[in-house]
Amino acid sequence: MFILTYNRYYKVGTKEEFGCKSLPDGFWSAVDVWIKKPHVVNKRLCGVKETDSKDVDQDDLRLLLHDPELFTDALLFMITGASAAHEADKPWSSSVRASHFCKLLYQLYFFLMPSLLFSADFGRQRVTFIPFEEDAEGKASLRKGNIYQIQLCNQDCEEWSLELCALSVDSWFSDGVAYPKLPWLSSDLLPKLVRWATECRSSEFRSTLSLLPVEKYSLMYQQLKDKYKAMVKVWPEVTDPEKFVYEDVAIATYLLVLWAEERAEKGLTARQSFVDLGCGNGLLVHILTNEGHPGRGIDVRRRKIWDMYGPQTLLEEKAITPSESFLFPGTDWLIGNHSDELTPWIPVIAARSSYSCRYFVLPCCFFDFCGKYQRRQCKKSQYKEYIDFIAEVSQVCGFNTDEDCLRIPSTKRVCLLGKSRNYQLSDEPEVEQQRAHYIHSRCTAPGVTVQRSDVSNDEDCCNGDGSCNGTPGSSWGAGFQPRDRVEAVRNCAALPRDFVDGVVLRVANALLGMTAGDGEGSCRDWNQGGSLSVSEVAGLLGQETLRLLKKECGGLQTLLRNNHQVFRVEGGRVYIRDWREKMPFRADVKRKPVTPGALKTRLCWFHAHHPQGCPLQAESCAFAHGAHDLRPSTRPLKKIKNEAF
Repeated sequence: MFILTYNRYYKVGTKEEFGCKSLPDGFWSAVDVWIKKPHVVNKRLCGVKETDSKDVDQDDLRLLLHDPELFTDALLFMITGASAAHEADKPWSSSVRASHFCKLLYQLYFFLMPSLLFSADFGRQRVTFIPFEEDAEGKASLRKGNIYQIQLCNQDCEEWSLELCALSVDSWFSDGVAYPKLPWLSSDLLPKLVRWATECRSSEFRSTLSLLPVEKYSLMYQQLKDKYKAMVKVWPEVTDPEKFVYEDVAIATYLLVLWAEERAEKGLTARQSFVDLGCGNGLLVHILTNEGHPGRGIDVRRRKIWDMYGPQTLLEEKAITPSESFLFPGTDWLIGNHSDELTPWIPVIAARSSYSCRYFVLPCCFFDFCGKYQRRQCKKSQYKEYIDFIAEVSQVCGFNTDEDCLRIPSTKRVCLLGKSRNYQLSDEPEVEQQRAHYIHSRCTAPGVTVQRSDVSNDEDCCNGDGSCNGTPGSSWGAGFQPRDRVEAVRNCAALPRDFVDGVVLRVANALLGMTAGDGEGSCRDWNQGGSLSVSEVAGLLGQETLRLLKKECGGLQTLLRNNHQVFRVEGGRVYIRDWREKMPFRADVKRKPVTPGALKTRLCWFHAHHPQGCPLQAESCAFAHGAHDLRPSTRPLKKIKNEAF
C-alpha cells in the first residue's frame, strides 16, 4: 500500500469567518466540483455526462461489474480502503457503514470515454474513485491500478488536512488526459480541493454548456478546430489569431450543436438561417456558412480578412441603426457576438422581425439603448447586473430567455438565448406596445446621457404614450449612437503633448522626492527614486486629469507604460527606469545597442529633468542629450491603421 498525502492545516472557524458553510460540508462541495466539473482542473477534459445517478446496493453493483472477482475487489476497496490482496495493509477501519452508496458517471472528452464509479462515505469523510472501461459486449474491465481515495482528516475539529491514498503506485496508468499522473493529483488537484472546501464562491451564473449535450459539443469542437486551425497561420489582422480563431470556433460549435438539437426537437430538416449583427472579422459567419447554414454578417467597418473568405461568405459593410430598415422577417436567428452598442437592441430587432425569429447574444461592453449602461445596484458585479439587464430586455420583448456559459478564452462568457415566445401571436399588438414603452422609458430615464448620431434618426419616433410610429425607415431610439466607421485611437497617444508631459513630470518628481537627500534608492550616487502603486499615483493627480485619462483605454497605467523611457511599471507599482540596468526582454521596451551615428529622434527626459541628469553618457544613450544631438529620420512616417474587432 502506497499513501500520497498533501496536508494544509488551517483552523476551523465560524461561518462568518469563512463566509460559507464550515467543514466538513465544504469538503463534499469541493468533491462535487471534481466529480461534475473535472475540466475546471484538468483542461484536457471537456466535461462529464452523468448517465446514471442513483443509490445502488451490492446486487446492482454485481450486475454492473459482471465479473465476481472484480465485484469483490471493488466492493472491498470502497468499504475498507483496500483490495483482497492488500486487506492486511488497509489504512482505515474495515467496519461497514450504512452511508455507502455508488454512482455511475460517464466521462466524455475528446474521443476517449472511460467510466467512473465513486463511493462516498459521509461518516468517515472519504470518497473512493474506481475507474473502469467497457468493451463492445458491455463487459467491464476495472483499472485496479488507478483506484484512489481522498479523505478529510481532522484533529480535535481544530486542524484539518486532505489525504490522498492510491492503491498501487507501481501499476498506476497515465495517458496524460483521462488518467492523470499520480503526482498531479497531489500537486494540482488537492490544493484546489483545499481552496474550494474553505471558501464559498457560489457562481452568479449557470454552469458551462448547461443547455447542450457536452459529448456532442466536444466531438464537434475537435472537428471544427482541426478544420479551421489553419486560419491562425494566415491571420492578416493585428489581433491575436490564437484567441480569435479558437474563440469563434467554440462559439460556432455552440450554435451548430444548439441548432442541431433544435432541428431534432422540432422535426426540422432545413438548416437554420442567420444574420450576425456587428460581425467584426466575420470568421463566425464564415464557419457557420461553411457548415451549411445560410446567412450573412453586417458590420460598420470592413476588415482585411474579409477578402480571404471567398464569395460564399456574405459580409456587408453597413452602419446598423435599430429601425424598420433593419428587420429580418425571413431569418431564423439573429446573432450578437460582442455586438457592443447593438447588444440590448438585438432581442428587440428579433422580436419585431417576426414571431418565429430567435436570437443569440454574447454581451461584452456595457451599453443601454441610448448610450452607456448606468449601474443601478451595488450588490451584484457590474457584469452580472448587465446580464440581468439584457435578460430583462428579452423578457419584456416576449422571449422565454435562457442563460448559458460558453467555454471560450474570455472573461465575458455568458450568453443569452431567446428560443421561444412567452405569448401567443394574437397578443402581438399588446406586447409591441409594452416593448415601445420600455425602450422609451430607458432612453428618457434620469441620468441617461442621450448621444446624437450622425445617422439620421426620427426624434418623433416614440410618442408620449410610449408607442412608436411604424413608418418605414424610422428609428426606434432617438439617442442611439452607432460606432464610427473609423475607430478613434484611445491608447493615450492622441492626448495633448503638454498634458502628457505635465503628468509625467509630476509623477517623476514625486518618485524622486521619496529618496532625495537620504541616500536610499540611489545607485552609484544617482537617485533612482522610490515606488508608488498605480492607485497612489492617481492620488497625485487632479480630478480633471483623471477624467481625461478615464476616457482612454487603459487610463493612467497606459500613459505610464507609453512613457517607458521614464517609468517602469511592474506588479502594479511604478518606478523610475534606470537605463544602466539590464532589462529582461519585453514587447513594449525594445532596447538595441547604441551605435555611432545612430538616429536619435527624441530628447532624453533624464538629461532635461532629472536633478542629476542622465546616468548614461551621450554616446551611450539612445536619446538625444540636447537639440544638437538630435538626428531625425528623413523617411516619411507610415500611416497608422487601427483595426477593431
